[in-house]
Amino acid sequence: MLGTRDPLFLTGVSLSPDWPVYEESLIKLSVYDVKDKSHQTSSFLGSASFSVADLLKSKDQQLSLSLRTADDSAAVGTVVVCRLKMGEIEDGEVDHIAADTHQKCTLVCESGTTNDKDNGPLMNAVFKNPVCKVYRFQTVDSKLMLVREQMAECTLSFSIPMQLLGLFIQEDSCRIQDLNDLGELSPHWDNLRRDVITRYSQLIKTYQDTLAELEKLTGPAFKPSCSKAQKYLEFIPINLHTQRMRVTCPRKTDSFYDVITVGAPAAHFQGFKNGGLQKLLSRYEAEKKSYSTAYQCIYYSPENTAKAREILSTVAQLQPLICGLADRLLLATQQRSSHTLREALKSLAEKTEQFVHALKDELVKSALLALHAARPGYVSKSQTSSQPEAHSTPTQNQSQNLNPNQTPEPDAVVCNNVAGSQSPPKRENPPPPKRQDIPHHKEYDEEEWDRVWANVAKSLNCVIAMVDRLQEQDNNKQESTPDQALADVITSHNPATDWRDQLSPLVVALKDCVSEVAERASKSMTFVLLQEAACSTPYGLQLQQRRDTVFSQALAALACGFVMRLYAGIEDKGFLRQLHSVGVVAQFESLLSTYSEEIGMLEDMEVGISDLQRVTFRITEAASDDPTNLQPTVSGRRDHYTVEVPLPLQAFQTLPDELRQGKLLQVIPVLFNVGINEQQTIAERFGDISLQERINQRNFDILEAYYKSLSTKVPLECLPCFQTQADVKELLETLGQNVVTKKRKNVEILWLAGAICRRLNGIRFTSCKSAKDRTSMSVTLEQCALLRDEHQLHKDYFVRALDCMRSSRLAQGEGAQWDDPEAGSVANHKPASRHFYPIALLLVSSHLLVVWLILSLVFLLAKYQ
Repeated sequence: MLGTRDPLFLTGVSLSPDWPVYEESLIKLSVYDVKDKSHQTSSFLGSASFSVADLLKSKDQQLSLSLRTADDSAAVGTVVVCRLKMGEIEDGEVDHIAADTHQKCTLVCESGTTNDKDNGPLMNAVFKNPVCKVYRFQTVDSKLMLVREQMAECTLSFSIPMQLLGLFIQEDSCRIQDLNDLGELSPHWDNLRRDVITRYSQLIKTYQDTLAELEKLTGPAFKPSCSKAQKYLEFIPINLHTQRMRVTCPRKTDSFYDVITVGAPAAHFQGFKNGGLQKLLSRYEAEKKSYSTAYQCIYYSPENTAKAREILSTVAQLQPLICGLADRLLLATQQRSSHTLREALKSLAEKTEQFVHALKDELVKSALLALHAARPGYVSKSQTSSQPEAHSTPTQNQSQNLNPNQTPEPDAVVCNNVAGSQSPPKRENPPPPKRQDIPHHKEYDEEEWDRVWANVAKSLNCVIAMVDRLQEQDNNKQESTPDQALADVITSHNPATDWRDQLSPLVVALKDCVSEVAERASKSMTFVLLQEAACSTPYGLQLQQRRDTVFSQALAALACGFVMRLYAGIEDKGFLRQLHSVGVVAQFESLLSTYSEEIGMLEDMEVGISDLQRVTFRITEAASDDPTNLQPTVSGRRDHYTVEVPLPLQAFQTLPDELRQGKLLQVIPVLFNVGINEQQTIAERFGDISLQERINQRNFDILEAYYKSLSTKVPLECLPCFQTQADVKELLETLGQNVVTKKRKNVEILWLAGAICRRLNGIRFTSCKSAKDRTSMSVTLEQCALLRDEHQLHKDYFVRALDCMRSSRLAQGEGAQWDDPEAGSVANHKPASRHFYPIALLLVSSHLLVVWLILSLVFLLAKYQ
């Protein structure tokens, strides 16, 4: 009886199958008066005993027992024991409600016992340590609904960040190797390269130490909020849990509602003194321009550096794939199968064309010229302006015309880089570049890259022409009727060997061209990233570490939500069709204020959620049903990651062909934020909420674009049905109106975004600073609203159900108020205390107004910080 003056309450006990109970078993109930739960101080009130047989044989399977003191000298109360069937609710079992018994609270069961529907082998592989609570609530037709609320931890809280750390280490180690492979550079660039390698080595060492510490950890599969500022846990999301509410109503099928609760993805260990990622990235780009001038670097915009990383990733992926397909084409010639040969050629042509198209970019060409300028020979040559070559014309072709003794051999000159010694130096007044962020050096043969790049397409055309020729010859031989002598000649050698001998030189030439282009493109893009890292100062890598930290927390939460949504919809054909057609939306609901350090958290969270657009998912077949083989895995690099979710063979075979073939699945993340606490009141009165308004507007546009794509590609019949017949289009229009409306603490934005997400088969996330007080208030209010709107919860039971669900969460801390603190609480409608002095006194003097503002701010800062 904690925190109440009324001794009438209802609690429950479930008996696990691990504890065998028979009719002759005796059960003893002991009741304590809890004085202080935090210090575990309580006093014994009394006890009562009964046998299971007495309970089963009693009328309505209900016993009324007298609670006796320890010496059995006096009765101190009454305990009513009822048997509750935890299975399906049968018709007729809920026709009557004992109002006197259930008026105070409707909590039925609180235990670790779980439901088979929500805790099969598939779920147990990823979700651990479930905690279940069961409630009974009255509906409008005087029936009972059974509500099961289950919370579980997720193994992905640690496994995903640990995999990401390994990928970060691998990627940065490859970056160091790429920098070393650039070859000889001028002293200036060589010094910058050594500095950058030193910084990357320090970052790798930090990540290795963090990974080593995480591998030592044992215990719960989540990070509590008290550990959010620990260094070795900064990549782990805070309080990542799954929440599932399953509702069973008479004569209706079961319904369940999922939500993922997690602390705001943010770099708590690094702090928010200088703001969050959004502000830091803007400042970093501004400072990088000045540093690029100081370090004599070329400034590349964020779009160009992102494109450089994308080209590096594409080259690393396609080059080995093209070489493998070329070898496959040669193997197909031995089978003498026209269909197999055509399929191999088609795959090779597609990937080669994709490779050529990816490198058809002005950035590659300009970066090659910049790399040439960083070579020692170029620098020394530019300083020897007194030599006769200084009078040569700017272009390479004109230079060749002025030197008739030279024998122009373009291929040899290009491949051996001999043209550099014959190229003219820079003129004193060179023409302005075409683009400020892409340099052009006239001393270098700009057509060289075009020739090398075009050789790939030419080599591919030669291979295609040879395959067509070989097949045409084979068809002509089959159509003609050769005489016996000619037949003897044909069978005297192996035709497959002839095909391979004729095709092999062309395939080797194609592979050589691809390798040369890949090497040049990789070096040029590595040089772009070297300049970007050189002019970023050590602060740039600290910013990268902060972004890695936030992204790790966000990806762990997203992977948890995706796996839970996939498991829940594994038999839903409409959802699976939507998944491989347009992807699924992931809606993050944030309750952070736009005040003090929570501004930095929100800026971190905005960038982290936006970075999730670089993540795709793929469903694979698990090697076995062992839980270790059902854990999702992450692969890729910072510009793109793929999360593979393995399924058991039986579940995998039921998927559509697109999913079984490994199609990449898109997840569209959107973030909506509305601050709801007292600090938000200060921000709205005296601060700036433009960050929140910009986030909501930007993500509304993303959500609206997703719905338009969904409407054109997926039938609306694939979407779930709800009792409240609200059209998604109308909800979107209302959400758009609320986003642009100037209204304090407009929680309608969160309600509408959540409703749209559920109607679009989306994944729901709720976050605040630590995923405790504000998050629990939001989740319980949403659950009770779903019970009211979708399952006809009696209006008199709404507040009682809300109090009952929240009572189990009070141990985590004081419950934050969902509504405006000055408007009162939803549960008790009592006005909250105000910390502002009467306005009438301030009309006396303007000086008093200034004093009042200062005193109010000091008081609030002291109280809430």
